[in-house]
Amino acid sequence: MPDTPTEPPAGRTTDPATAASTGSSSGPSTGPSTAPPTGLPAELTAGQATPGAAAANTPSPAPSPAARTGYGPVFAVPEFRAVFAAHAFSLLGLVVSEIALSVLVYDLTGSPLLSALTFALGFLPYLVGGTFLAGVADRFPARRVLVVCDLVCAGCVAVMVVPGAPIAVLLAMRAALAVVSPVFQGTRTATLADVLGDGELFVLGRSLLRIVSQSALLTGYGLGGLLLTVVSPRHALLVTVGTFLVSALTLRFGTRRRPARAAGGQALVRDSLRGARRVLADRRVLVLLLLFWVPSAFAVVPEALAAPYAADLGVGSTGLGLLMCALPVGTIAGELFAGSRLRPATRHRITLPLVCVTLLPYLGYALRPGLGWSLVLLVAAGAGSAYTLGLDQWFVRSVPEDLLGRAMTLNTAGLMTVQGLGMALSGVAAEFAGVRATVAGAGVLGAALCVALAVAARRTERTGPPARAGRGPGADGSAERAPAAVSVGRGTETRDGADHDVTGR
Repeated sequence: MPDTPTEPPAGRTTDPATAASTGSSSGPSTGPSTAPPTGLPAELTAGQATPGAAAANTPSPAPSPAARTGYGPVFAVPEFRAVFAAHAFSLLGLVVSEIALSVLVYDLTGSPLLSALTFALGFLPYLVGGTFLAGVADRFPARRVLVVCDLVCAGCVAVMVVPGAPIAVLLAMRAALAVVSPVFQGTRTATLADVLGDGELFVLGRSLLRIVSQSALLTGYGLGGLLLTVVSPRHALLVTVGTFLVSALTLRFGTRRRPARAAGGQALVRDSLRGARRVLADRRVLVLLLLFWVPSAFAVVPEALAAPYAADLGVGSTGLGLLMCALPVGTIAGELFAGSRLRPATRHRITLPLVCVTLLPYLGYALRPGLGWSLVLLVAAGAGSAYTLGLDQWFVRSVPEDLLGRAMTLNTAGLMTVQGLGMALSGVAAEFAGVRATVAGAGVLGAALCVALAVAARRTERTGPPARAGRGPGADGSAERAPAAVSVGRGTETRDGADHDVTGR
């Protein structure tokens, strides 16, 4: 839970901080200029194509110091406020359900294994939903997909609330939630590109959703535990049903209806697999996916080994809690600083360098640090994940319009899967090498792979027109699609035989 670091992707719409230097805007002229959404600075929409965009050679306005306005303009878009609120509600429900269901299963069985399995089932089925159901994100209108996913999740949790529900049913419903989640999250992320465009507002919107998710790790479990001191686990699950229903209502009445991105001419599973093949066949998109996945797979190692590491340090449960919180704190701090204080051009330049160094603090574990220095190392590693702000924009601008939902769903599923594998493999490695050596080794191996991927990302930079036509917020705060552009740059030869793109959480 992210164009080149020194310049925007050739032929794509530019970010505010780079618009003046490139002097270009993608998309043909179709009429008089369309004003940016009310309340949004012109600098944030400069260079983003709209239905009324100026001709391609018309210079964008020079950015002013006020262009670095932070997260405020994102909340000026009404649809984003609805998406943000729905995200907060559904996330609250998920956190409460994870705690309540784990406690409920343990109370019914007395088995630590089955209790832990309820958490594991939050990772494993992501691969199923993200692979075989990804086509849903593009074959149906996004708002309908989001609302139906929320209603399905509410129904699954409602089944858990039924008195006397067998353990097998409880675990099956937990798995069903995890199958639906990547479809919902992928569709929601693709919807952000419709609501905010694929430029600066999209980057900051994605960042805000990640900050909420990381904050939930710090506060959600504590609040969920407090709730269980007042009500029973089954009654606590009713809170989750309510939050999913509120999320569904917020999305239904707070966002616009948009048509599906792609036609559904074949079976869903076949279409999903075909879409995944098309996404992975593009070398540029594949490299960007790996830049999301590989650092995440290694970043979770200290978290997975926090309990035995705290025992080695002799810091007890308090120290364990601090170790578990350090990475999210660093991540939130890094995202907030990069999103509110750095210009878009600066974030682009530091994306690949940050990818290369974000895991290096783990090498400090080899020096046998105490609790204080361990926390410093973890916060530093978490702050390095601010590279995702730049990566987000590169990814959304590299994926063809008719594949955007499937690509986002695949990305979500891959992230959850590699994190689960990273946790499992780190435990195996620690059995033989010890905790400190495993974390330090993860830093070395992970950094080496990140450097290799950064080099590959440089080599796959596109120099021709964009893979997708640029989009920017329209006058009502929602993004409109510009006409598709022909892709003739590097990376085109790796697509599935097409020489142009088909336009259409």
